[in-house]
Amino acid sequence: MDKNFSLGEFQALVDEVLIRHKSILDILSKVQESSARVNRAVAKASTSCGCIKICAEKPEVPDDITFSKLKSHMSDHVEGELCTTCEEKIKQEISTNLFYLFALCNTFDFDTEKMTEDYYKQLKLLGKYGLL
Repeated sequence: MDKNFSLGEFQALVDEVLIRHKSILDILSKVQESSARVNRAVAKASTSCGCIKICAEKPEVPDDITFSKLKSHMSDHVEGELCTTCEEKIKQEISTNLFYLFALCNTFDFDTEKMTEDYYKQLKLLGKYGLL
């Protein structure tokens, strides 16, 4: 990848190549569809391939735990490692989802670099407390 690659360049390229699904309704439905494809690819990694196992359960969290220590009691519920095939499929589906999210930003003239920078500053300032 080009060392000087930026979100702005990706956003400009999305704007340049998106022709067929330029309508806001098309973009919204493509964002939703691509999100569903990400979900499906992860589910298939577990149910069809079996390279990962999803073991979701309610976390055991002590009543007296502080918020700053809560992270150590939380789990992503994924066991195992993605195989090469599933990893590539999930990456491809996430990339497609990003494409349509950037297309949505283009529709409203949102600067993704500025949005990312602003959100980065918010996360740095508020940390984990900003996500409550």
